Amino acid sequence: MAYDLVIRNGMVVDGSGLPRYRADVGVKDGRIVTIGRIPGNGASETIDAEGHVVSPGFIDGHTHMDAQIFWDPIGTSSCYQGVTSVVMGNCGFTLAPCRESEADLVFRNLERAEDISRAAMLAGIKWRWETFPQFLDVLESLPKGINYAGYIGHCALRTYVMGQRAFAEEASEDDLKAMVHHVKEAVRAGAYGFSTTRSVNHQTSDDKPVASRLATWAEFEALVHAMGELGTGLVEVAGEPSGADSEKAIKYYNDLAKLSASSGRPITFGLFSRRKKPGAWRHTFDIVEKAAQMGGRLFAQVHSRALNVLLSFETHTPFDKWEYWREIRALPLAEQKKALQDPDKRRRLVEIASRPYDGAEVRGTEARPPEWDYIYAMDTIEGPHQSMADLARQRNTHPVDLMIDMALERDMKFFMIQPIANEDQSAALELMKHPRSVVTFSDSGAHVSQIMDASLQTHLLSHWVREKQAFTLEEAVKMITCDTATQFGFHDRGLLREGMAADMVVFDPKTVGPRMPEVVTDLPAGAKRLRQKANGIRATVVNGQTLLRDNEPTGNLPGRLVRSKLPA
Repeated sequence: MAYDLVIRNGMVVDGSGLPRYRADVGVKDGRIVTIGRIPGNGASETIDAEGHVVSPGFIDGHTHMDAQIFWDPIGTSSCYQGVTSVVMGNCGFTLAPCRESEADLVFRNLERAEDISRAAMLAGIKWRWETFPQFLDVLESLPKGINYAGYIGHCALRTYVMGQRAFAEEASEDDLKAMVHHVKEAVRAGAYGFSTTRSVNHQTSDDKPVASRLATWAEFEALVHAMGELGTGLVEVAGEPSGADSEKAIKYYNDLAKLSASSGRPITFGLFSRRKKPGAWRHTFDIVEKAAQMGGRLFAQVHSRALNVLLSFETHTPFDKWEYWREIRALPLAEQKKALQDPDKRRRLVEIASRPYDGAEVRGTEARPPEWDYIYAMDTIEGPHQSMADLARQRNTHPVDLMIDMALERDMKFFMIQPIANEDQSAALELMKHPRSVVTFSDSGAHVSQIMDASLQTHLLSHWVREKQAFTLEEAVKMITCDTATQFGFHDRGLLREGMAADMVVFDPKTVGPRMPEVVTDLPAGAKRLRQKANGIRATVVNGQTLLRDNEPTGNLPGRLVRSKLPA
């Protein structure tokens, strides 16, 4: 057989959890056609995987690449970490349905809640749709490096039907009928399901709730049951209250369990451990187990490390909106550096930063007022990372002075980590090991200057497999390939099997891991974002073509839009 691609001499970790074995992998027309010994040199392309593992491409079920796909076809930074397929449109935030004349309504939902620059969206998106099926057709036509699937989002749906009323009112009977129609239309066209947010963290730039937060529970139920009538579609919800053990939380998760059972639709949500409520997440898993006995299906999306806000003078500090600081922080970075080197200006900045915080409540992944015992200097990607409080005590200085010193010593390229969830890594490990969880929650495409979690898969492989030996390599690969593919419905991906889609990662298990993040200004309109590449990945293959070699783009754009299918 004349192959399009042969990967030779690798150790196959096939995604099933079974032990690795040495084999070649042959690809033809985007599919795996042979796993075994392949003689000869008849392939159009050959990758030598000697000393490397060959695994299925990693699958990320929680991204926000709906806007990014218009200006970044290869899907950075996810693609750098071995991710070959993503689900976007999470948390109710999508660009469709929406009329071009009302684009500001969806931008209003996205701009603060997901830290996506309005200027970048205006400059980078060419509007060619109104309905969700039209949006999918546009996505189909775009050049793509990886595979994309997407939900129809509740926020865009509400603003499309209700206009400005979506931010202030409950839906009328006619509004709800229209929304039900559009959900069914979207799913029939290939939407992967329906997403919403009920989270207090999701607000507009003018401190109002995003549109879906005005929805009643009855509205949410009606839209989920609309998918139930079609017999397909996944529900993703950013919930209130996530992972807490209050009576309100218990009722909320019980209601999700009942809704999943009555509609027949699986429901997924993020779940984290939190320092101020340790162990509260266990109650949620009790309800998830009960849902399975009731005929429902709930599964939690969990993270492989702490949910970290990255602080730096290049992006955000905790003091950007404080008195005097906001004047300095509005300057170009070089002028900020000069101001920090001025003794009088620095003295004033430190004095103000030492005061108690009395500003507006901070939401989501925005930088919080500092608790220096829980902010860590990020000198290396691996750690361990010392707290700024401990480092300040060692140097006999104030943490704000230390932050300034460390930034100046590094020409302003200094990151600090501010964990806002999963602070306890033993709890994070328990969450990952729970059979009702799936490791996926990068938020890639959103919070672009606040967090960098697209590397959660390579962190799993470097930290939890290689360093901590908490998982075997086979277990970890299964978690981010077959498990995610199964839960999110990518039924021809996530395993290395003859006949499956040829999405693969070739990596060195001894060196694979994320690099330090960096700040770049490559978004439309010059907006900034965090970017992160990886070490130890020789090749990333999507649909049988090599997308990246040694973490650098090849120019191939083999990605596809993955549409859901109605039951036969």
